Amino acid sequence: MKIGQIDLGKYPILLAPMEDVTDPAFRLMCKKFGADMVYTEFVSSDALIRAVSKTAQKLSISDAERPVAIQIYGKDTETMVEAAKIVEQAQPDILDINFGCPVKRVAGKGAGAGMLQNIPKMLEITRAVVDAVKIPVTVKTRLGWDANNKVIVELAEQLQDCGIAALTIHGRTRAQMYTGEADWTLIGEVKNNPRMHIPIIGNGDVTSPEICKERFDTYGVDAVMIGRGSIGRPWIFREVKHFMETGSKLPAESFEWYLDVLKRQVMQSEAKKRSEKMQGYGRKNSGVDFLRGGSFVYCDMGDASRADAGGKRTGCCGEPM
Repeated sequence: MKIGQIDLGKYPILLAPMEDVTDPAFRLMCKKFGADMVYTEFVSSDALIRAVSKTAQKLSISDAERPVAIQIYGKDTETMVEAAKIVEQAQPDILDINFGCPVKRVAGKGAGAGMLQNIPKMLEITRAVVDAVKIPVTVKTRLGWDANNKVIVELAEQLQDCGIAALTIHGRTRAQMYTGEADWTLIGEVKNNPRMHIPIIGNGDVTSPEICKERFDTYGVDAVMIGRGSIGRPWIFREVKHFMETGSKLPAESFEWYLDVLKRQVMQSEAKKRSEKMQGYGRKNSGVDFLRGGSFVYCDMGDASRADAGGKRTGCCGEPM
């Protein structure tokens, strides 16, 4: 499968963009375990053009994690275009637009999955962003707003006509949030639509090698994206790749092996916190310096996972797990 000129090979497995999860260290770890492409946490276009330091940190990428996509969201066309141009300077391989985040603080304000209630605006933003940058632009969205408005089959054609290079579909509506089971039926319909020629990436409830293979075999998708199934389990990519290549499951590792992987995540998290304290990342941009004549300075730091103020782990889009 190719996105633009980026060849991801056969049966590519991608790491989904997840707020407070897919920072540099976690992306690198998933890459080490076999993820074919990784995505950053989603980036607010409004915060990015205002040079909010915490948002700027999310543009920190390294060559070791390529190919990598930076994902942005917003509801205003001009703001999204300006943000896209800033992202392009960070030199990701792909720019992804988030039209799928269902949480209230995003969708409730008309961004993310909120755009499923304003398709003309979604298409306007997509077309404008595609025209504004030279790197491939992709979109991630859902089946529709609710059970009575599953518009993805027609919407996929419209997004393709805007010039996107690939489309990722999560098999739920916005109303479902993360409840119930992901329905891949319409994802399959999009893929089997003879008008569609861009890669279709399926996402939702892929938590084992067997499920991943079944999604490829049944729905014919070009790639599978794994999100929450990787949280606390970055080795799922190794398990899936082995199963796809051999048809057999990898033998389980020892408890100590799994524990060591998770310990390394914690150590990377603590190292990042110490570095931020020493270098003043609370005051300055982490990994990215906006000025310097429009160029970017990169660093490779980041923690593998985070918790909220109460110590609870959060999943995709910051939703409690």
